[in-house]
Amino acid sequence: MPTLSPSHGAESLSGLSAVVTGGSRGLGLLIADELVRRGCEVTLAARDAAELTRADELLRRRHPGAAVRTTVCDVRDRKDVADLFRRTAAACEGVDVVVANAGIIQVAPAETVGTAGFDDAMSTIFHGALHTCLEALPYLRKSRAGGRLALVGSVGGLLAVPHLLPYSCAKAAVGALAEGLHAEAARDGVSVTAVHPGLMRTGSHLHAVFGGDRRREFAWFSALAGTPLISMDARRAADRIVTAIQHRRVRLVLTPAARAADKAHGLAPALTTRLSHAVSSLLPTAEGEPELRPGIDVEPAAPRTLGERLRSVGSALNDRAARAYNERHRTAQEQHQP
Repeated sequence: MPTLSPSHGAESLSGLSAVVTGGSRGLGLLIADELVRRGCEVTLAARDAAELTRADELLRRRHPGAAVRTTVCDVRDRKDVADLFRRTAAACEGVDVVVANAGIIQVAPAETVGTAGFDDAMSTIFHGALHTCLEALPYLRKSRAGGRLALVGSVGGLLAVPHLLPYSCAKAAVGALAEGLHAEAARDGVSVTAVHPGLMRTGSHLHAVFGGDRRREFAWFSALAGTPLISMDARRAADRIVTAIQHRRVRLVLTPAARAADKAHGLAPALTTRLSHAVSSLLPTAEGEPELRPGIDVEPAAPRTLGERLRSVGSALNDRAARAYNERHRTAQEQHQP
């Protein structure tokens, strides 16, 4: 790892060693792509080996000669995460930038998801971020450039979203963790950035899991996630996230809709809760299938209902993003589901 002056370290990411969890597809892959573009040596971590291989190939095609590594890692397992950082530090002579991005999305009424679903969300999203932070910090403190840590939360963690409650609860915990670690890590020269994106066109609707009235849940979620006036281009989001990390920003809320929702909830929480109730009344009921299935299995081959036809129009950009950002393949875990 090069010796960097404080001014260089504050202005440039070139030559630094970066780790991105959940880096094999979607937003994580795009953040990794942007870090590579800015000269970082990037390690992608994710659970699925085949998905990591495709991500590695994609980055190398886009950036010939790029320094890219991949490591299979389940962030729910702290030993796995410890091994990730130990091996990365040995291979790259340290760790300078870490982005905790791994997560899951469950779309269904709370009673359909059940306790096990909430546990799964907390284990993957919150404990995954916690394991990443606790294992990364000793290495980030040693960074000659001054370590940078980013935790990817969500606007769903700033205010609760109906039919996304496990996700909202876990992302709220990630936001609190980021704020607290920012205060504690600053004394060691490590910056912590809390990132709260709104809806983005990443193609994540294909790997979100759906329960209850699956087709209707898939229709509303995928349509909103692909609507240009509501959702954000994922490449632009990745660029802004990496810039925030580079400049050691404390907090970043992405998309105008997300910023408006954040401010409204802060100023009038009771009103936003009532509005949330109104939105919830438009969503599907809990009737349907209790088993959660990934969107790639729920997606209708040919739209039949009016809602599905509207979804196919509203999510066209998101479907295109799925093809571009390594979302169009089943993971090993999805292939083995009954």
